Order: sequence, then C-alpha cells, then structure tokens
Amino acid sequence: MSGNFISIIIPTFNEKENINKLIERLSIVFSGMNYEIIIVDDNSKDGTIAVIKNLKPIFPVNLLVREDEKGLATAVIHGINYAKGNIICVMDADLQHPPEVSIKLLKALEDGADLAIASRYIEGGKCLKWGLFRRLNSKFALSLSHILLPKTRQIKDPMTGYFMFKRDKINGINLRPIGYKILLELIVMGKFSNIIEIPFTFAERFGGESKLRFSQQIDYLKHVISLVKRSGELLRIFKFILVGTSGVIVNLFILWFLTTHLGIPYYISAIISIELSIISNFLLNNYFTFADRRSPKQDAFFGKMSKFNFNCIVGASIQYVIMIILTSIFKIHYLLSNLIGIGSAFIWNYLLSNLWVWK
Repeated sequence: MSGNFISIIIPTFNEKENINKLIERLSIVFSGMNYEIIIVDDNSKDGTIAVIKNLKPIFPVNLLVREDEKGLATAVIHGINYAKGNIICVMDADLQHPPEVSIKLLKALEDGADLAIASRYIEGGKCLKWGLFRRLNSKFALSLSHILLPKTRQIKDPMTGYFMFKRDKINGINLRPIGYKILLELIVMGKFSNIIEIPFTFAERFGGESKLRFSQQIDYLKHVISLVKRSGELLRIFKFILVGTSGVIVNLFILWFLTTHLGIPYYISAIISIELSIISNFLLNNYFTFADRRSPKQDAFFGKMSKFNFNCIVGASIQYVIMIILTSIFKIHYLLSNLIGIGSAFIWNYLLSNLWVWK
C-alpha cells in the first residue's frame, strides 16, 4: 500500500524467550515497507525489557513500559495512542501468531477491507493442541458474543488477538476495553463496514508460559456486559419489555371489550385478544425495538410477522408447560410457577426475536 505507514503493536509481559525471534521475522515480512514496531510492556521482570532495548538500534522498535497499569487490551489502546501509522496491526508476542500471515491481512486492506482478522474458525484455520476445556471455553465465549452483540454475528472469530485495521475507522471512538479481548471492543464500537477473515493456524507457544487465567474469564464477562450497555443492546432489552407490557394491556382490554360489550364467549374472545396483542407487539417491536433492522420490503414484513407469531405461540407454550410442571410435580404455588414461566417465555421470545425474527 504505497503511502501507508504500518504500526505493529505487540503487548508483552515476560516474553524474553520469544521477542527476539518475533522481531527478526517481522523485519523480514515488512522489509522495504514503512513500518514501526511498538512494544507495550507491563513491566516484565524476566529480562524482556533488556532484550528489547538491545534490539532498538537494529530494528524500528519503540518500547513503552507501563508500571501502574496491566492488561492486554489496555496495552493495545496505549500502543494505538502512541502509533504514527494509518494502518494498525495487533499481534501477540508468543509466536502463536505467525508474523507471515500479516502480509495476507495487509493485502485484504489493500483490496478494500476496513478490518482484516486472522481467524482460527473459518475454513483453513485451526488451533494446534488445544485441550477440551479450552475449546469449550472458547466456544462459550464466542456464542455469548454472538447472542448479546449483534455486530459480531457474521464474524467467526471475534476473539482473536491477531488483526489489522485502518486507523481512521476508530477515530473519535471512546474505547474502554476490559481484560484481553480488544478485537471485540473494536468490532462493536468501531466504524468498520467491510470486515474480512483470513484463515491461520494458531500455533503452539514457542517459549514462556500462557497468560490465560480464571480472572480473565471474569474480565471477559464484564467486558461483554459493558459492550451490551454501550452499544445500545441493553436499551433494546428494556424496549422489548415495554412492548411486552403494552401487549398485556392490549390483551386484557380486547378480552374485556369483546366479552362484556359484544357478548362474545370469553374462550373465543381470548383467542382473538391473544392474536391481536401479538400483532400489536410485532408492530411496536418492528418500528421501535428493532427499528434499525426493519426491512422496507413488504414480503419481509409479513415474513417477520409470521416468525414472530410462531415465536410467541411457542413462548406461551413454554410458559404454560413450566407452570404445570412446577405446580403439579414440585408443588410450587401456581402464581410463583406462572411467574417463572413468564420469565422463561420472555427469555425465549427475546432471544428468538433478536437472533431469528430481526436477525
């Protein structure tokens, strides 16, 4: 990319055994290009800092040492703020991210992508020697992001730590990551319109110890909750609750009016009132809760209405079955059983509305 300057940001903590080989390989990959390597170190005690200082006279390396702050994601933000490049590349220091893949990421940007992701989960990508627990942990984190953060749903690997992007796509964005999944923050809060995934093999760690800890899983959950709030998805949930509440009012009013004033038997009025309340809920959700996903096409409108209607019928069935089971088998008071059923039906209705009706 003529005229571009590439800033490669590498967060480190106790990576003495890896950093020299990584810098050497990067110098070969980016030979002849305008680039800088920014290493953000969290005050390593194993000699990493001394190794980097010895490399500075030979390679275009900038070292930033943080003594009062820790964490991979904030280290990357620190590096971005220091970087001079209009193209930003982020990668780990442990050689699990092969430097040679970065050329493919750069090519994707040259071809029009805003963000190029080195992906483990698309065809051609893989992870070497991952145990069952780590695979399950990764899949759970991925599923959680897809459910709660719609911007990640078309991306197979929003958790990778290896990616490259155009810096102007995050200009003016207040980035506030927690933990180590910095890419998740960028995808949800950034202004990327064209995201490309490039397959790569997540290699074994060359040296040193893995930084994966249980505390990082807690940080991930905190980060997802923070993004749900900041991206507007929490507000969407509140809107869905308001619409559902209005549906109850519509249901009761129509049931009362048809039965009391028109003399229609209550069991027939109930069917009519339920269906009209579902239609009312659909219209309000379509133009209020999920307005940003509304389709102007008429066939899409009726298709969504049919899906929503089916979704609500299944939700009502879930509510009824849970109430019967809890009351008759577990001897829980029917009002409490019904309340639990309503909560379960709400979760069903919201998830299916979010993931299927207005996906």
